[in-house]
Amino acid sequence: MKKIITSILIIAGGFCLPSCKKFLNIQPIDKLTGNNFYQSKEDVLANIYDMSRRFFGKVNETHFIGATGEYRSGEVLHEPQADVGPAREYVEVLGRNDLLTLLQGGRPWDFYNFGAITDWTGYYQVIQSANILIEKLDEGIPGVSANEANQFKAEAAFIRSLSYFFMVRLYGDVAYYTDAFHSEPLPRENMVSVLNKCIADLKAYKNFLPWTYSDPALKGVRASRGSIIALLMNMNMWNAGFDRANANKYYTETAELGRELVASNAYRLLPIEQWSTVIKGRSEESLFEFYRSINYGDQNRDVAPFGDMFLHYPYKRPEYTHRVSFAYFRAEYMQKLYPSAADKRATAWFDEDIYADNGKFMMLKFAANTFAGGEENANPDNTFMIFRYAGEILLCAEAMAELNEDGDAIDMLNRVRRRAEAPLYSGGGGQELKDFIFLERSRELMGEGHHYFDLVRTRRILSSQWSYNVLTLDKFNRGAWTWPINSNALVNNPFMTLNTYWVNGGN
Repeated sequence: MKKIITSILIIAGGFCLPSCKKFLNIQPIDKLTGNNFYQSKEDVLANIYDMSRRFFGKVNETHFIGATGEYRSGEVLHEPQADVGPAREYVEVLGRNDLLTLLQGGRPWDFYNFGAITDWTGYYQVIQSANILIEKLDEGIPGVSANEANQFKAEAAFIRSLSYFFMVRLYGDVAYYTDAFHSEPLPRENMVSVLNKCIADLKAYKNFLPWTYSDPALKGVRASRGSIIALLMNMNMWNAGFDRANANKYYTETAELGRELVASNAYRLLPIEQWSTVIKGRSEESLFEFYRSINYGDQNRDVAPFGDMFLHYPYKRPEYTHRVSFAYFRAEYMQKLYPSAADKRATAWFDEDIYADNGKFMMLKFAANTFAGGEENANPDNTFMIFRYAGEILLCAEAMAELNEDGDAIDMLNRVRRRAEAPLYSGGGGQELKDFIFLERSRELMGEGHHYFDLVRTRRILSSQWSYNVLTLDKFNRGAWTWPINSNALVNNPFMTLNTYWVNGGN
């Protein structure tokens, strides 16, 4: 009888897996079938870590943080005199929103592999893995208690929703599903609807996770209740920008979640003097991160770290090829962020001349690596921070300001200002306060991949006051803020469409 059952499962798997392979080009590895893999709690844990590894693979396959979240509004210029200078001109191509030129072959920056950003297959592999894990936990796995099952399902739901959130910000509307072994082709669903489904999903799981972990090695690395709250806040604020008729509902939820996060006392802002602890990872400020350390032999692609673009000797070696940084932030923009030196971030995160306006500019925010000696050309090995406590405090402040809760918004804002040892905000409410909070997020989160998305969701991308690469309302509505979608999404899916703005030539 056992042999008969085994044969039936193999035959059934033979029908299922090819279908999964066709839909969105997903090729599940053996353990994703779930039929034989999930036999213990250790198997579940292995899959939790594997999903995180697969997600990080999307961040690590190219210069993702800079290309998607930092350069497209034009604040960054390349230094022609830098080593392999022409290869760094891509920052200005992104700054003109000329993604089609960026993605053409035969460019000096081809080794950056920017085309990988257009391929959503890796995200759907993570989603499929999460869907299967949740189903198997519902069925029951030996050695996994009911409480543990709920915690594992919450972690899987988090990484699934994080995948949808990243895709929405990159591509707009996406195909949405949560059933295991999905094989039926689906059309793209309105992105607001997708995120609302993710929000409902995460609300059901949020309280199954601990606020934090007693094991310091797990802080920020494994999803926690703080991770879910951070993602919920970000999804609500994205929807507020695109579902404007219901914006106050999203602002209210964000403000309430922010208050809950602060009231937990599970996280804190470390003193600015301890910034290297924050960016190295696993700190009390981390809500979710991809922890990286050369001490553990972690392999970042050379092109992936954001900080590498803004460092030169002695932080990059050898000296003769690293006398200047590959790129720099415009002096005009830096003066807008830091009109005076009365902000410790200006000295802790940058070299002496933050207004250099050339390759002498150096950003030290991600330069916590040290050299044992010799002339090694080592990239910053800092952690890839996804959600950080300071960012969510400012998101909460933004939501409160939108709800005209100016006093509470200023209190939240000044928590971050106080940590930066910067003058506390003492201006008025209304638009003045909203603009200051936006600038504060730009200061605090520079290089962490949020700036361009903040411009898009707040529609400041439509104004020359906020962007060097202004989108017209017509271009914005036609999706000029998105990325092109790889044509492999059309394979075996008659309902799939690509982003028309880019299909029509990006104009």
